Amino acid sequence: MTSLVIGANGFLGSHVTRQLVAAGEPVRVMVREGATTIGIDDLDTERFIGDIWDNDTLTAVMTGCRDVYYCVVDARGWLSDPAPLFRTNVEGTRNVLAVAAEVHRRKPLRRFVLTSTYATVDRRRGRRASEADVITDERHLTAYVRSRVQAENMVLHAARDGVLPAVAMCVSTTYGPRDWGRTPHGAIIAGAAFGKLPFVLGGIELEAVGVEDAAAAMILAAEHGRIGERYLISEKMISNAEVVRIAAEAAGVPAPTRTIPLPMAYAMAALGSAKARLRGTDERLNLNALRLMRAEAPVDHSKAVRELGWQPRPVEESIAEAARFWVGLRAAKRR
Repeated sequence: MTSLVIGANGFLGSHVTRQLVAAGEPVRVMVREGATTIGIDDLDTERFIGDIWDNDTLTAVMTGCRDVYYCVVDARGWLSDPAPLFRTNVEGTRNVLAVAAEVHRRKPLRRFVLTSTYATVDRRRGRRASEADVITDERHLTAYVRSRVQAENMVLHAARDGVLPAVAMCVSTTYGPRDWGRTPHGAIIAGAAFGKLPFVLGGIELEAVGVEDAAAAMILAAEHGRIGERYLISEKMISNAEVVRIAAEAAGVPAPTRTIPLPMAYAMAALGSAKARLRGTDERLNLNALRLMRAEAPVDHSKAVRELGWQPRPVEESIAEAARFWVGLRAAKRR
């Protein structure tokens, strides 16, 4: 009955681990040497140290497990050099997949649950997208999205060929407490909660979900997910301005009043891209990053509700909880 979480120190991985432990299951975790593990240090788990290229450790940690939750991803969509994205998201997943398939051949796994992204779904403005909307042309995609599409396709093809009982979870932007690594979207919450966010970006809407609800969906997928299928895990679309307002209100501080119009945001992103090219730096606000934020359309999560029994809370609750987490953390540090 043992469950394994690979990448358990990450934001989503730590919440998957926490919920499995709370349910009374024996849990193994695999983390990199030197990784910050504050999100899981208080949990009773069997810990393995290794990375996704360490086949001996991968084999040892997977052997005897029922379910494997793969929560490793390089989400740095702003990188000037996309090579690390493809090394981790594609080649790393390929290596883990091969080891998992060999372990499964000797002693079957129940499920291999891949953490994917809703960006792998073909979303077009003016209509609601579902899992049936498949990206067939990668030429217009950013390098980050290409890497995620390729990784997801690889895993689902293995599942449909009978190599591994895998499912893919297309998770949207996650908000919630215990964001110890301060994800980029968590940093926005923290800035709003501390009253240090100078402005909000206008015209930006993101599909979003509470991180605890996303973790619950991962666990439900191990039990109920259909092999070879993918599931959209998102509660609703919400504007950047609304996220900031909710966070500031939960923290008891005024929300920023200045809004950067979308044309100005594109101008700033273009400058960031130019600076990255000239200086060889990684600029978080560049055209690729803005394209990721702008390539939005609502998605339909009814398949996860119908097949997994998933019932997400309003994401507004998770945004408020994230803000209170940051405020409480700052207060504890001051004490």
